[in-house]
Amino acid sequence: MRYFIKLAYNGTLYHGWQYQPNASSVQETLNKAFSVLLNTSINLMGAGRTDTGVHAKVMYAHFDFDTHIDSSKLVHKLNSYLPKDIVIYDIILVADEAHSRFDATKRTYEYHINTFKDAFSQDQSWYFYQKLDIELMNEASKILFNHIDFQCFSKVNTDVNTFDCTIFEAYWKQENEKLVFTISANRFLRNMVRAIVGTLINIGLHKITLADFNNIIEGKNRDKAGFSVPAHGLYLTEIHYDYL
Repeated sequence: MRYFIKLAYNGTLYHGWQYQPNASSVQETLNKAFSVLLNTSINLMGAGRTDTGVHAKVMYAHFDFDTHIDSSKLVHKLNSYLPKDIVIYDIILVADEAHSRFDATKRTYEYHINTFKDAFSQDQSWYFYQKLDIELMNEASKILFNHIDFQCFSKVNTDVNTFDCTIFEAYWKQENEKLVFTISANRFLRNMVRAIVGTLINIGLHKITLADFNNIIEGKNRDKAGFSVPAHGLYLTEIHYDYL
């Protein structure tokens, strides 16, 4: 039987989702917990990879198990067993061919910026005090809809077959001292959101123009795009499946 798990985690203390031999990861922590509580070796397949320090308000993964699971009981046991920065919301029986990574049709990220120093969110939001032109940044965000190839925002050494992504939404919203960028797409490249945010900040600082932003995307050169903003302000907030 195949099961999906719906979870969330604070990524501050982890070197991302993916298992690494010499560093703590969310996947490894969950594998150990499931294996202990189900008394067999469990290896979770995640819906995607988040980098070191990145958070997930919503994440999905799947695993296979031979018999029926009492979901509510196992959720309670897992949340008691796991460290406080990982929470399990649900365990869902799905079709045998369901796949948490390949079946996802939309993913959404948020990037959180504090424009005034906040002592209580230093690991969950990036403090950036310089004045930004939010209206111009939103105009630049609309340019993303005109493109599919986002090689300029991808890490250089990556093993993807294509740099094509379909972006569904991208916008900035400010409430008091909190600034949030939301972006949804069918898929994301490694480091893509953080590079987009860094480049849009250069727009907001009037360091580059809207025409420059468009030319950067068309040029497909990572060196021409902006800096990557720090990981601790980034959140995976939604993963959509047609059957959930």
